[in-house]
Amino acid sequence: MMRIRDVVQKALVTGYLTVEAENQLRQLLSTRYELEDFNAFMLLQEAAMTGKVRQESREQRCPT
Repeated sequence: MMRIRDVVQKALVTGYLTVEAENQLRQLLSTRYELEDFNAFMLLQEAAMTGKVRQESREQRCPT
């Protein structure tokens, strides 16, 4: 089973969070997860807020 930190790592490396990955995160966050996964998710949130990671879902709603 994929872990939150795995999804986050891929997004951080590529600089892009796909809709599919967002859906995976929603599903994974609804189950039990480790502190390391929570910390990874918080890093992803920060990266998205600072523009280091783009979100496909936001680009679909707000094309530039």
